Amino acid sequence: MAGRLVIDTNVFVSYLIQPFSVPGQAVARALREFQILTSDASRAELTNVLERPKFGRYISPSLRDPILDRIWSISELVAIPFPIRACRDPNDDKFLELAVHGHADFIITGDQDLLILNPFRGIAILTPAAFLSLKTERP
Repeated sequence: MAGRLVIDTNVFVSYLIQPFSVPGQAVARALREFQILTSDASRAELTNVLERPKFGRYISPSLRDPILDRIWSISELVAIPFPIRACRDPNDDKFLELAVHGHADFIITGDQDLLILNPFRGIAILTPAAFLSLKTERP
């Protein structure tokens, strides 16, 4: 594997709704080439977002649930032994915690609240487009 990474909820949602979009392509590459890290909090957020009625017209539960099951089965579930409070949006701290405790190389996000922290404790925080432009080797 080329490295360890965290994928923000907004990027996962784009992948599930528009798999050929830039975020969709970034997730597809990440799933093929990298170790995906998840936490209880990141899994819960993605599940809760996708269960919102507005997403039902894009992806039905009969499609959504097997895709999530596949993502969970190939991702590494990381324990979060202590919180990290560094983001101006406290709801995004879960991704910093996951990256730090999971020894991630990257966080992929479209969220400016996270992107402005790049790099965070040596972890690159990249847009999906920037991630796609990376060479296969680790940074």
